[in-house]
Amino acid sequence: MNAHHSHHLPSIKQLVVATGMAGTIAVIILLTAVLPAEYGIDPTGIGKALRLTTLSAPKVEAPANVSVAVAPQPVPVAPPAVAQTQSVTVAKSALPLRSDEMTLTLQPSEGVEVKASMRKGEQFVFNWTVEGGKVNFDMHGEPPGKDDKFTSYWKATQQTEAQGTFVAPFDGTHGWFWRNRGDHPVTVKLKVSGFYEKIFKK
Repeated sequence: MNAHHSHHLPSIKQLVVATGMAGTIAVIILLTAVLPAEYGIDPTGIGKALRLTTLSAPKVEAPANVSVAVAPQPVPVAPPAVAQTQSVTVAKSALPLRSDEMTLTLQPSEGVEVKASMRKGEQFVFNWTVEGGKVNFDMHGEPPGKDDKFTSYWKATQQTEAQGTFVAPFDGTHGWFWRNRGDHPVTVKLKVSGFYEKIFKK
């Protein structure tokens, strides 16, 4: 007799029973493990007890270190140029535009004064430089005939240059007084341009 005839094959009844048991086990695993773990569905409550439902919870990413750039406050936008012209003050002058240059040499301890005759509201731009050292200066003005009642606009010591724009606050003479406090002669070079009657050395 051949060897393969010595083993009995399972009967149909045994196959049906085995298949039924396998299906039952599969359903139990599905209800107690797969559904709670994969989909968060736990009809029996066993998945929650075994903490299988936590496996299906969506992952929450840890917050990253984010650098937040704070937006600056909005910068006011300048109105159109046409609107700005409404607030511009125009200083009119009956005098012609003129320009003058002067070169002044100051010995040690010597002082010198230069003034421009101006009406209130007239103006000029100026620039002066010093060669050979430094000077003290006082930019001031006085009403006509009142040299002792002057008004100082700008005073400084140990200077080598100055520049700016000047508008006469009253009728009179307006300008500078320089003094050389050094041990050597210095040269002051002055440039003035604007609207004034004349400029002169006092």
